[in-house]
Amino acid sequence: MGLGGISIWQLLIILAIVVMLFGTKRLRTLGGDLGSAIKGFRKSMQDDDEVAKKPEAEDDTSPASTPGEDNGKP
Repeated sequence: MGLGGISIWQLLIILAIVVMLFGTKRLRTLGGDLGSAIKGFRKSMQDDDEVAKKPEAEDDTSPASTPGEDNGKP
């Protein structure tokens, strides 16, 4: 028994039918498109995490607490 009651032979037959229907060139382009979509999704998730962390770091460095800067106080 394979995954969920599907044997490896049934999966191979399904794969062969899909290749015959779509052809290898079209499957290759679909795979490339899917890969680039996943890569773009991961990049946007990392960008969102960086944006979420950035305001916390900016709050720690306010202009009044910058060392070496004269704030007009005697």
